[in-house]
Amino acid sequence: MKAMILAAGKGTRVRPITQTIPKPMIPILQKPVMEFLVELLRQHGFDEIMVNVSHLADVIENYFRDGQKFGVQIAYSFEGRIEDGEMIGEALGSAGGMKRIQDFSPFFDDTFVVLCGDALIDLDLTAAVKWHREKGAIATIVMKSVPREEVPSYGVVVTDESGKIKAFQEKPSVEEALSTDINTGIYIFEPEIFDYIPSGEEYDIGSQLFPALVAEGAPFYGISMDFEWVDIGKVPDYWRAIQSVLLGQVKNVSIPGIEVRPGIYAGLNVAVNWDKVDITGPVYIGGMTIIEDGATIIGPTMIGPNCWLCSGATVENSVIFEYSRLGPEVRLVDKLVFGRYCVDKTGAAIDLQAAALDWLITDARQVLPTQDGEERRAIAEILRPE
Repeated sequence: MKAMILAAGKGTRVRPITQTIPKPMIPILQKPVMEFLVELLRQHGFDEIMVNVSHLADVIENYFRDGQKFGVQIAYSFEGRIEDGEMIGEALGSAGGMKRIQDFSPFFDDTFVVLCGDALIDLDLTAAVKWHREKGAIATIVMKSVPREEVPSYGVVVTDESGKIKAFQEKPSVEEALSTDINTGIYIFEPEIFDYIPSGEEYDIGSQLFPALVAEGAPFYGISMDFEWVDIGKVPDYWRAIQSVLLGQVKNVSIPGIEVRPGIYAGLNVAVNWDKVDITGPVYIGGMTIIEDGATIIGPTMIGPNCWLCSGATVENSVIFEYSRLGPEVRLVDKLVFGRYCVDKTGAAIDLQAAALDWLITDARQVLPTQDGEERRAIAEILRPE
């Protein structure tokens, strides 16, 4: 069976991570989120997968290659061009990307599934496809019901008693919402869907294709299913995804490494004296990381591989990417450290290098700049929580 993963977006709401990592490659405890999607597709018999790529396309292609090591076949549709040796992305929109593949050669010749490449999901795709076919649908949205107070964060889908879609509401207020069923970015289509998509232009599934289907009165349905769905649309979402995995709330996503203490997982060759540090799980520490005596780590926290936590450093409820060095007495609460950036859980980022704080939090491979001890203590207060 055939499927498509949408992976061409720039991921602007997950910056600064997506400046160097395309959104589908953002790691969930060292494993790209798109790899979980490939595994899910394979489990349900979808072993021929098209991926549209644009922003940082080579990162995705170099990791997944032709899909052999994942037990599937993968091919890529690049949206953009090379100019003066530089790769320039020109995404065609989610529907436009589908149409480009079909115009190239009619790949989608039967019922197929389309997934957004930036969500952790645990869904019975087989059951969803069966329902879609029983309805005789040309298109089906897999929906999920959320608490009414969360509705303003999502696109709402309004259906009739049979499941046929009547309307959409984009992030309505709690009072205006006509439904609590939201669009999860998981779609099932028949090849006839391409009759509704123009060729050679940018065209979006949610904002253009779906309203056109409703206006035409096409057999367009929504099925609400109970499944795990962790969207990674923004930095706070990524934060919650890591926390959810560490807390054991996402099925089929296990914490890597060895459980060295209850709730504390470590990769290979972590340099730490467990009796001289204060660690409260759930915590994951990547391989070849140094934790000096006197450091404190409070979960849920992820510390990537090849990091270095100096004596007196405290990390609480935070996500630290690989090769990060946290200086003595640094206190990080509700923070994400990625390269030269320190991001709070609202998504606001500090460029540590531009702020002359790169001696405080820096690359573990870098020679440290010198700084006066008194000045260090004064500047360190900047990163302390209120």
